[in-house]
Amino acid sequence: MTQRPSPNWTQRSVVKVEKMHKYFGTSHILKGIDLEIRGSEVVCIIGPSGSGKSTLLRSMAFLETYEEGQIRIKDRLLGYRSVEAPRLLETTRNINDVRGCVGMVFQQFNLWPHMTALGNVSEALKQVLKLDRQAADARALENLAKVGLEEKANHYPSQLSGGQQQRVAIARAMAKQPEIMFFDEPTSALDPELVGEVLTVMQTLAQEGMTMVIVTHEMGFAAKVADRVVFMDQGVVVESGPPVELFKNPQSPRLQQFLETWNERS
Repeated sequence: MTQRPSPNWTQRSVVKVEKMHKYFGTSHILKGIDLEIRGSEVVCIIGPSGSGKSTLLRSMAFLETYEEGQIRIKDRLLGYRSVEAPRLLETTRNINDVRGCVGMVFQQFNLWPHMTALGNVSEALKQVLKLDRQAADARALENLAKVGLEEKANHYPSQLSGGQQQRVAIARAMAKQPEIMFFDEPTSALDPELVGEVLTVMQTLAQEGMTMVIVTHEMGFAAKVADRVVFMDQGVVVESGPPVELFKNPQSPRLQQFLETWNERS
C-alpha cells in the first residue's frame, strides 16, 4: 500500500476552532474549545458519553450554532458575519458556501428509503451540484465502487445490511468531492460484525490523504489510523497528541481512568 500523505504542519489550518463555547439553555456544553486541523490530518475525538464530542463536530459543520468564539474553515468564518458582538447569523447561502468543502457522515445513515443506493448517492449531485442525470449517476457509481457496493447500486436501503447502508452514506458524502470529512460515531449504530467493513472504507480514505475528523469509540481504529487523538471530558479538551503517546502514556488522571475502563470492557 502506498504511503499516506503526512499532514502539512506548516500550512494554515483547514479547520480552526478558537475559544468556542456552546450552550443548551443554561447548560454549558462546550467550554472554550481550541482545535486546529491541518490538511491530510486524521484526528480522532474520543471521550465518555456526554463529553461534548458530537456537539463539537456538529458545531464545526454549523449544524449546531455556537455562542462564543469562532470556527473557520479554510480561513473563512463559519456561521456569523463577524466575530464581534452583537453577532449576526450569516445567510444560509453563505453558510453552505463556507462548509461546501466538508462532507459529513452521521451515526444514523439517513438514507431515503424510497430510493436505491444509486439514487441516494446521485440525488444531491443533481439537486445541489446541478449535474445532469447521466453525469450524476456515473459519479455515484464510481463512489459506490470505492466503498465496494457497485453491485448493490439498484438495491433499496431495506435490502442492505447496516454496514452496507453506512457505506452508501459515505459514498454519498464522498460523491460531492469534499476536501474534509467529518464522521460522527459512524459505527455506533452497527452490529459488531458489521463495524469492520465501515472502518476499512474509512482507513482507505485516510490512506488516500483525506482530511478527517472522527468522533469514535473505536480505540483500536484511532490508534491505527489517527495522526492525533483528542480526549474530551465535560466539555473541554483534556489532552491531545499522537495515539502512541496518548494511549501508552496518558498524562491526565481522567484519561488514565477512561482508558482503564475501556480496557476492562474490551
